[in-house]
Amino acid sequence: MNLRKFFLTVGFSGLSPKAPGTVGSFVSLIIGLFLLEFLHVSTLFLLSLLITVIAIKQIDIYEKEVGMHDGKEIVIDELAGMWITLSICGINSENMVIMAILGFLYFRLFDIWKPSIIGRIDRAVKGGMGVMGDDVVAGLAAGIATAGTYQLIEKFIL
Repeated sequence: MNLRKFFLTVGFSGLSPKAPGTVGSFVSLIIGLFLLEFLHVSTLFLLSLLITVIAIKQIDIYEKEVGMHDGKEIVIDELAGMWITLSICGINSENMVIMAILGFLYFRLFDIWKPSIIGRIDRAVKGGMGVMGDDVVAGLAAGIATAGTYQLIEKFIL
């Protein structure tokens, strides 16, 4: 088993024949929610930053091996972005289900749509920094959007 590929594909979830980014994001969401049962959100945030730093170097190596930039099978960037979303949205045991759903939907929206700086990073930054960078920023945007949407739901619906 190639440990680099296992890491970059988040347990091979990125090898899904259909929607590998969405599958990788969902697997990352489940892992993140599991970790939040035992870790503080700040620890999950720090883990996402550590994984980002490690992934940048590992993606650079992998891209040289396969001769392709940002292959669809690489979904470690989705893990980092999804965990950043969960870390900053205000998730807790009382709102976990709705925050997880909102966070997942917003993260996928920003990751696919790539508005503003997210798209610029995706187009202009090469190597592992580019692969990870757009998803880290998408995670920040998704976390903020999730928190804001939850505040509106709490105020007007709950």
